[in-house]
Amino acid sequence: MALHEVNRQSENDPIFGSEAINNVAATTKLPQQEQAPNVIYQMIRDELYLDGNSRQNLATFCQTWEEDEVHKLMDLSIDKNMIDKDEYPQSAEIEGRCVHILADLWNSPESVTTVGTSTTGSSEACMLGGLAALWRWREKRRALGQPTDKPNMVCGPVQVCWEKFARYWDVEMRETKMDDGHYFMTPEDMLELVDANTIMVVPTFGQTFTGLYETVKPLSDALDTYEHDTGNSIDIHVDGASGAMLAPFCAPDIELWDFRLERVKSISTSGHKFGLAPLGCGWVVWRSKEDLPEGLVFHVNYLGGDMPTFALNFSRPAGQIIAQYYNFLRLGFEGYQRIHNASYDVCGYLVKELNKFNLFEFIFDGNREKGIPAISWRLKADANVPFSLYDLADRLRTRGWLVPAYTLPANAQEIIVQRILVKQGLTIDLANLLIADFKRSIDFLTSHTASQCTAEDVKTFDHSGR
Repeated sequence: MALHEVNRQSENDPIFGSEAINNVAATTKLPQQEQAPNVIYQMIRDELYLDGNSRQNLATFCQTWEEDEVHKLMDLSIDKNMIDKDEYPQSAEIEGRCVHILADLWNSPESVTTVGTSTTGSSEACMLGGLAALWRWREKRRALGQPTDKPNMVCGPVQVCWEKFARYWDVEMRETKMDDGHYFMTPEDMLELVDANTIMVVPTFGQTFTGLYETVKPLSDALDTYEHDTGNSIDIHVDGASGAMLAPFCAPDIELWDFRLERVKSISTSGHKFGLAPLGCGWVVWRSKEDLPEGLVFHVNYLGGDMPTFALNFSRPAGQIIAQYYNFLRLGFEGYQRIHNASYDVCGYLVKELNKFNLFEFIFDGNREKGIPAISWRLKADANVPFSLYDLADRLRTRGWLVPAYTLPANAQEIIVQRILVKQGLTIDLANLLIADFKRSIDFLTSHTASQCTAEDVKTFDHSGR
């Protein structure tokens, strides 16, 4: 009688009838044996169902929808290493094209010849802009025979990447404080903090806390007067994580904020925010080549050819940069304008509908001349309700919506706010469903008094995502 060995993991096995699917997925040790790809794919896919629906994440600034063509380009680019410009010269060419497109969009006087680079997000882009400012300041101080041991930077309430920059490179961060009705850095705030050791002033062009723009020209004008009076020239780096990809399209007449101001030496942005690229894409551009100190640029040849690089990372994927270029070609100025204006229109609709509850005081209403397509609010002082914004945020999560509640920075930490970030994909129809869920949540919380949520209870959001 012939003996036959039964294959216990045949490719014809039904996934949910296979042995592998009956195992608990390994979490701390590498499994001893290989498994069928379709079974492991299904297992991981099932676990990912427990993540939230990214389209309902109204806290994130990052894109949660991409055209099918972007997915295809990402597949084609999965094996391309952005740092290896000799092996992938066309990807490098595409990166350079994006830099010059952004330089032109931001009115660089030398947009065709200036320098810039892609990054893994605007946090890295901010750090590169900060490093260049630090080196420029050191060079000036050394030329004057002055000490360089106590650099500082001045900013308004900022995202955590600037705290990292200051700590990693031993720069004192002088951050202006918020208080009730005073939500961003003013020239008066700034002038109290700048001195001869200030390497740069950093206005945030689209705050994470409120959505408001910090106006750049008044700061630049004040620094002009300060230089006239003291002889100290201080550069500006614009943290344009969101606003730098919004204002050119939706607020062309806004007060100057870009390279038309000579004091603005660098601008950073997130391609994966309102640049509409997939996650992992940032950009920093300098006003001119001279504004990026050559000492910061490394030249490597062991991948073949001479490759200048200025980055905190080395190997990284090229797909996001290629997808960014696709969006630039696919949408053009008009396409970006239409998509972003639609987001601002949804902001207006949400403000109108939320006002009908007569509960909320808006800190920012999504005005395209004053900030990004976001709205932020707190409970009115006379709102007689048995719940907090933390409770409301928690209740909305039962319907899949992430609408974060958090406190503002010092000295406004007693103010609890809630915020909605409107991006490509949040349509009027979805906004209408969101308002219906606001009503359900408010009705429930009003009729079911219970112990209130705290910030710890709903600690699912911070301001670190770049």
